Amino acid sequence: MPEETTPPPTAKPKKRRRKLSVSHGRACIHAGLNNTIVTITEDNGNVLCWSSAGSCGFKGTRKSTPYAAKVTAEAAAQKAQEFGLQQVSVEVKGVGPGREQALRGLQGAGMDFDKITDVTPIQHGGCRPKRRPRN
Repeated sequence: MPEETTPPPTAKPKKRRRKLSVSHGRACIHAGLNNTIVTITEDNGNVLCWSSAGSCGFKGTRKSTPYAAKVTAEAAAQKAQEFGLQQVSVEVKGVGPGREQALRGLQGAGMDFDKITDVTPIQHGGCRPKRRPRN
């Protein structure tokens, strides 16, 4: 009786990622009280790259400094320039200490700004409460 040989398992061929070329995008800066997160996306919202103060090596209270926000924005801009990104629309959200410095970091890394928008949510007091029950 002949021995059946099974073919060796073949590894899946790796998919080649085609290099994106994006000329205009959107930079979203989330400036919280404890951290600053910079996300750079295409115009339709697909994320190209991101960076945060924690991922740049800052820990503890140093994450919430303006210098950490500037380093974070520069790191995100360096990653985005690999995609050929030149011009961005900036959305700033939050009231943290790194708002302006993150903008300066993006500008210092060679990004051109199309517009700068503040999208921080504003509290309005909420819905009307239920009436007080009668006794």
